[in-house]
Amino acid sequence: MALGKTRLEAFSDGVIAIIITIMVLELKVPHDPTFRALIPLWPVLMSYVLSFVYVGIYWNNHHHMLHAVEEIGGSVLWANLHLLFWLSLIPFVTAWTGENHFETGPTVAYGVVLFMCAMAYSLLANRLIHHGKRNAALAQAIGNDRKGKISIVLYLLGIGLSWFQAWLGFLVYACVAVIWLIPDRRIEKTVVEERAHEGAGK
Repeated sequence: MALGKTRLEAFSDGVIAIIITIMVLELKVPHDPTFRALIPLWPVLMSYVLSFVYVGIYWNNHHHMLHAVEEIGGSVLWANLHLLFWLSLIPFVTAWTGENHFETGPTVAYGVVLFMCAMAYSLLANRLIHHGKRNAALAQAIGNDRKGKISIVLYLLGIGLSWFQAWLGFLVYACVAVIWLIPDRRIEKTVVEERAHEGAGK
């Protein structure tokens, strides 16, 4: 059965907003009113910035992906909840990593959560594509999803490197974020062309 996507978008936006709120609440204000007091907090601030960027990337891509589809179903709802579950763990691993100055365990856990977020996002995209013919525009826009596959490999590389040098793993995670910050107009372009084609056919 086809379902409307409005409530799915609204619920997802609300959860992502709460995730960002939780992350910022984890930032502890120093009692010393000098900029020097911020120096010991640099690991916390770095992990927060990277996590904020990641959550922003997922929110942006999630918005564009849902914009490209016409209908959803029950499997899509569960796949979306699966993605939100892993995203909701980002505040925890962010705080753990920052508070422990990028030690091995927290940095590995951070990478595992990012890896699972990527896998969950790919699963959601797959469920949307295979739900019906009305979602064909998304399949055309994503193609073979080379960027997504490269990201998953890099996450695994970062997790492996974190066992030896945690800062190397964190550097790989940051590189993946930079890859996704580069604008990808495939979905927008495909949706515009699809709707222009439909308008011309009427």
